Amino acid sequence: MLLMSKCYSLKFLVVLVTFIVLFNPVAKADVHHYTFVIKATPITMLCKTYNSVITVNGQLPGPTLHVRNGDTLIVKTYNRAQYNATIHWHGVRQLRTAWADGTGYITQCPIQPGGRFTYRFTIIGQEGTLWWHAHVSWLRATVHGALVIYPKRGSSYPFPQPYAELPIVLGEWWNSDPITVEYQANLTGAAPNISDAFTINGQPGDLYPST
Repeated sequence: MLLMSKCYSLKFLVVLVTFIVLFNPVAKADVHHYTFVIKATPITMLCKTYNSVITVNGQLPGPTLHVRNGDTLIVKTYNRAQYNATIHWHGVRQLRTAWADGTGYITQCPIQPGGRFTYRFTIIGQEGTLWWHAHVSWLRATVHGALVIYPKRGSSYPFPQPYAELPIVLGEWWNSDPITVEYQANLTGAAPNISDAFTINGQPGDLYPST
């Protein structure tokens, strides 16, 4: 009788574990792999070409990352620029992964020129549109991009379905190197020079000079 009871308990445990594995949302989560290359890139802006604009993958703004609540992000980051750099995932709750937060000199030593670092973290209990950006000096002026977190699969959507979705990234552009702008402001203690243009997804408006 005791042996039969143990067998029933074992069968129940196997069924319970199987149910958890099959229906637990975490089991359905995806792992997303990205590669970031921080490097100097030629950018034409306001009728002039600047040859040493620091970007990720040669894009301004950088790539938009699409994930779901519960997914894991693995971002291999290579620093090919002349400055120390990190990538901060703005607004992401780093639960037990503080070393992936990308706050330079606080949770992570910056990635030195020629170095690399792999960010690994899981999105837990979050949905919405956030952003990522450099977190050393003013590199974030051109090293940034959107992070879109969708609900878990099967979640209800209480609004009319949109025809399309397009992240809008607002930024500023300086004709001078942003690192130099920051340095000059620190020397004087005054406010930094006003930017030369506002941008939407890396492009200035129609009221600015353009080719």
